[in-house]
Amino acid sequence: MSGRGRLIALEGVDGSGKSTHARLLAESIGALSTAEPGSTDLGTRLRSLLLDADLPPMSHRAEALLMAADRAQHVDEVVLPALEAGRWVVTERFSGSTLAYQGYGRGLDLGGLERLVSWASGGLAPDLTVLLDVPLHEARRRMERGRPDRLERLDGAFHERVRAGYLALAAADPDGWVVMDGTGDAATVAHELEAVVLARLGPAPAGAR
Repeated sequence: MSGRGRLIALEGVDGSGKSTHARLLAESIGALSTAEPGSTDLGTRLRSLLLDADLPPMSHRAEALLMAADRAQHVDEVVLPALEAGRWVVTERFSGSTLAYQGYGRGLDLGGLERLVSWASGGLAPDLTVLLDVPLHEARRRMERGRPDRLERLDGAFHERVRAGYLALAAADPDGWVVMDGTGDAATVAHELEAVVLARLGPAPAGAR
């Protein structure tokens, strides 16, 4: 197999539909589906530390560093080997999440976080980042049935800052980001998402699945 694969990241606030649409997109284009945090053995343990609502509070910088550690392992163990083998990869969350949540949401220095996420990923950036944008009230409604994790249970002002951060990141990099309305029914959003990816990146080559 020749040629490096493509990396597609799905981003958005909790309840935006990232998990569902990362899976559906990967199935439709024949890509590897993965997610952050928690897609490696080490990442599973880091995810527990990051999201367990029953654990003691942690500093915002410690939170950012744990996210970076998960990404470093994720890239080295899952993402990069697949890309180097020519596979396309769809990941639910990547570096944009750290900038939106720990930068805009937590208020940490964006310049420092940008250096951290670049170092953690070995300089790897998505070929395309898709922001599934939904109003906060709709995102919260979708999560009513579940037990919220440590980040999901933070107040609405935090999640509004995260959403605004995502939109700012997308506006600053229109070549690398696409903003999609995530409020439609799953089938409609999935169809539109696949169309956006194909328009930006073209179809995955034969043998890249």
